[in-house]
This record gives sequence, structure tokens and C-alpha cells, in this order.
Amino acid sequence: MYKSTPLSGVLGVLGRQARTLGLTDTEWSARAGVRKETLSRLRRRDTCDFATLLALADVVSLRLGVLEAPGPDTTADGQLPAAVSRDYEAQLVDLCDSGSLDPERWSRAGPRFFVAGLAVMLASVRDHDRRGLLALAERLHCGASEPAVFTRWLERSPVRPTRFLPLLASERRRAP
Repeated sequence: MYKSTPLSGVLGVLGRQARTLGLTDTEWSARAGVRKETLSRLRRRDTCDFATLLALADVVSLRLGVLEAPGPDTTADGQLPAAVSRDYEAQLVDLCDSGSLDPERWSRAGPRFFVAGLAVMLASVRDHDRRGLLALAERLHCGASEPAVFTRWLERSPVRPTRFLPLLASERRRAP
């Protein structure tokens, strides 16, 4: 389940780690390049500059990140489309037929895990750029080209290779 974490919760985690490392607020803020007063004020606020949080986290060897929230038409984990309509399927066929290896273009086509799996599937088709597609898949979702990860994709994906690959082959035969 994706949810946002209040600033106080993030600062609480970072502060506990600072204490574990034996740092006072003065030491922690100084190492982060933040005034102690700023750290104190942050504890009473709802918002903060992300760069400030990154600096505070870096000092205590923790990482912050931004996660892509699932879209309205995705599975609960946000990794796959909830369904694939005929129109969406046609868009995916066009993408796969385009020869594009642009990760931005592919990521606009659906959840990154899903389109990474499409790229891995496409890499198995003769006359496609196997290495390029596998590299694309890895850029879209780290580990996507690993057999266990692709097996999980095959088990969960609403796109069935037995339907999709013949559609793609038919589209390729139609192209001039």
C-alpha cells in the first residue's frame, strides 16, 4: 500500500538513527550543513525542502526516495495494468513494433515492471534487438531480465504471449 509519510515521521526515523549513532541535534545538523534552529523548526512543520531531508539522511547513512504511486488502472502494487483493452493492446503492439529502445517512451506506455516484461518477452522474438531490449528492460525495472522475475511477470501479466506475439507478427507482416 502506498501512502505518504508525514514529515514528523521521517524526521523521527532520521532522529532515532542519529541518536543510535550518538549524535546530538547540534552535531547532526552541523554535519548536514543545516542550522540547528532549522532542524528544530522542521519538527513543527508539515513541509520541508527535499534537499534538506536528503542531507540529514545522508549524515545518518539512511536513504530517502520517491516511489511511483500506482495509477488508477493498475494492480494494487502498481506493477501491472489491471486490464488490457483491445485499444491498449493495439498501442502496446505499436510500441513493440516501433523498434524504439527509449525508456521514456516505454515508461509512458504503462507501469515500469509491466513494460519491462514486455521488453523481455520481445527480446525472445527473432529479428529483434535482443541485447538492446534486455538492456531496456533492466533500465525500466532492475532485475526484469532475470528468469525468476520474468516468470513472475508471465504469471501475473494480463498480456498473454500466446495472443500478443502473433498479433505483433501480424502487424509486422502488414508493414511495408
